[in-house]
Amino acid sequence: MSEKHSGFLGTYFNQSAVLMVSRASQVLAWVVLVYYAAQLILSIGTTILQVGQGFWAGIGFTDAIQNIFYIFQQPLHGVVYFLALLGISQLLLIFLDIEDNTRRTARQG
Repeated sequence: MSEKHSGFLGTYFNQSAVLMVSRASQVLAWVVLVYYAAQLILSIGTTILQVGQGFWAGIGFTDAIQNIFYIFQQPLHGVVYFLALLGISQLLLIFLDIEDNTRRTARQG
């Protein structure tokens, strides 16, 4: 028995708007991930060029480690933003399913 979504008009939200926000969150998550991946590649390339040109000559071990950590700091933020945006997208879809199932169950019982 395959039931369609209820489409009950007494809801406090617009289902198509929620779906649109969910989809926009997914798209934005991938845009953020690509942006931060490009930033990581650029940072690594810049660091390789700096080392090759001798700009790192004479810096201490802790300074070198700090510069390497700095390279990976921003992309780590990008991964967190990516996961948060995808999580928000999935939560919106879960809430829509819960609402639809609750209405369907209330009508049957």
